[in-house]
Amino acid sequence: MTVPSDQDRSEEAGLPAPPADGPGLFGDAGPSPAPTTPDAAPAAPYRVLARKYRPTTFDDLIGQETTVRILRNAFALGRVAHAFMLTGVRGVGKTTTARIIARALNCTGPDGRGGPTADPCGVCPNCVAILADRHPDVLEMDAASRTGVDDVREIIEATRFRPMQGRMKVFIIDEVHMLSRNAFNALLKTLEEPPAQVTFIFATTELRKVPVTVLSRCQTFALRRVPQVELAAHFDRVAQAEHVRFSPDALSLIARAADGSVRDGLSLLDQAIAQGTLDGEGGTDAAPIGVDLVAGMLGLADRGLVFDLLDAVLAGKPDRALAITADVYVRGGDLGVLLGDVLELVHTVSRIKAIPALRDNPELPEAERERGAALAERVPVPVLGRTWQMLLKGLSEVEQAPDRRQAAEMVLIRLCYVADLPPPGDVVRRMLGQDAAAAPLQVSEPAGDGGGATMSAVSASSPTGGNPHGGGIRMVANGGMRVETTPQPAPRTGKVAETAPTPQPVAPPRTWRETVAFVSGRDAMLHGHLRHATHLVSFAPPLIEIRIERNSLPGLARRLETVLREGTGDSAWQVRLSEEQGEATLAEQGAEIIQLHRAAAQAHPLVQAAMQVFPTARLGEVTDHALDDYGLPPEEMAAGNLAPDLEFAPLDADLVEEDDLDSDDFA
Repeated sequence: MTVPSDQDRSEEAGLPAPPADGPGLFGDAGPSPAPTTPDAAPAAPYRVLARKYRPTTFDDLIGQETTVRILRNAFALGRVAHAFMLTGVRGVGKTTTARIIARALNCTGPDGRGGPTADPCGVCPNCVAILADRHPDVLEMDAASRTGVDDVREIIEATRFRPMQGRMKVFIIDEVHMLSRNAFNALLKTLEEPPAQVTFIFATTELRKVPVTVLSRCQTFALRRVPQVELAAHFDRVAQAEHVRFSPDALSLIARAADGSVRDGLSLLDQAIAQGTLDGEGGTDAAPIGVDLVAGMLGLADRGLVFDLLDAVLAGKPDRALAITADVYVRGGDLGVLLGDVLELVHTVSRIKAIPALRDNPELPEAERERGAALAERVPVPVLGRTWQMLLKGLSEVEQAPDRRQAAEMVLIRLCYVADLPPPGDVVRRMLGQDAAAAPLQVSEPAGDGGGATMSAVSASSPTGGNPHGGGIRMVANGGMRVETTPQPAPRTGKVAETAPTPQPVAPPRTWRETVAFVSGRDAMLHGHLRHATHLVSFAPPLIEIRIERNSLPGLARRLETVLREGTGDSAWQVRLSEEQGEATLAEQGAEIIQLHRAAAQAHPLVQAAMQVFPTARLGEVTDHALDDYGLPPEEMAAGNLAPDLEFAPLDADLVEEDDLDSDDFA
């Protein structure tokens, strides 16, 4: 029987026949033209390198030696788990490993009698069907698009039936962390006690989002990022299989841009091959595809320009830095990406400075090993740290600025003008008169049973803590640091003593406030209780009578007595507890003084005038630099100018207006 063609039917109906190479009646494509020769065949659609060179066996996986070894041993011992959790960044082979496991579980060998093996044959019906993604017993589900309980219920129902063709039913769920909480809960029971012929393989890039109840029922394998050296070698093999040549630096640049992902790197390699071969490079007889072409494709600046830019910034040459950025901008580069390259280079130089062995590391390109090592030799760590922080903040400014070029250039100008500024640590040492290099902080046990710690800065050039006036640095009441200028004996020349020098006693405190300050640098906890919970009853050295509040520090009196005796070298000090009311604590007195200063500031005519202009304004903190660390006036000022029976106003006292005062009282 002969089926009439469209042209025959059109002639019978009296209609004009459509053109042979035109579209069909419903707009679909017309029939394909017949091949010109009997041997001609339609060209197969192009497959990207990431799919064409996808691993099919465990031996093809690169950079996952630990996972491969465990899985091989599990198949050899017959201890294959019923559930696997594969985690790692994108493109390291999670789904590929899941498919290899599915083939290994269902492979029957070339003769059809084989069992589970870590080396699937690739020729049996099960292997062929799984490779072609058409095996009825290997089901893949994308949890990113099917997140509900109904989708999981379908899987649970499918587990009740035996495999149709293979040995095991394998369920591969990609991006499993996208499942809803109810979907996870519905899967728990089946995942804990699945049928003997069912295996679950999960893949995720966000392991922390997977409930721990699911993780406890799976064997977890963390697929690591593939090192750059292995990636570059793998890309070289792929390029040779494609009959394309790359320079080693170009392959290293692609491997670095891949960031440990094989799939990302193969996609970039595919793009570089397309661009290079069109430009006449990369062929067997032509020049290899170079690093300049790859850098331009990736939108990266030349690595030498990045080094030149960092050199100009560290040397404080803004004209040179802006000339480099202008050149990059004219060539179509993104200055935000350029700043990111400089930030990465600062990190590389810092790593080389911290780990000198990296100078011989083959994973680093030659430019990083040579010029990076030279930078690490001459740039100190504080300068590198400051550059890192400013670049990190500058990158966020570039992303938010309306003009990325302007923002990037402003960041570079700031970096150039702070290049010759000393690090903050040097500034502090110069303010303290310490010209020597910084030394680590030492923590020593205090004398007595104080239980606290004293922090002192010790300099290698001065036995007195780097202070040319003697003494050391100690914490004071307000949380700052104070330099003690107590004279110390000059160091003896000659043989160095084998033991540490004995601390010299200091002058005994003359008042209660000096006593509390004396304790501040020796016992922080005791100092806090003396300031906030201790009331002075009587101070007649060497006898002190105090009243402490309830729930205060146990053994406070004994502890204070020990600190005074050992700190002054006088064993006559005595501290007794009393039931009398005593004075207010130093903290209460300081709070009253601060409240009085605040009231005086609020009553000032200038402040009141400002409040009338700005009704919603509020008076901030009032600071009097004449007060000491406890918010009190110096004791000599208080003794000379304040009456001994002065009583502080209560905190809730009302202010007296000037109009309410009798002018005769001031006559």
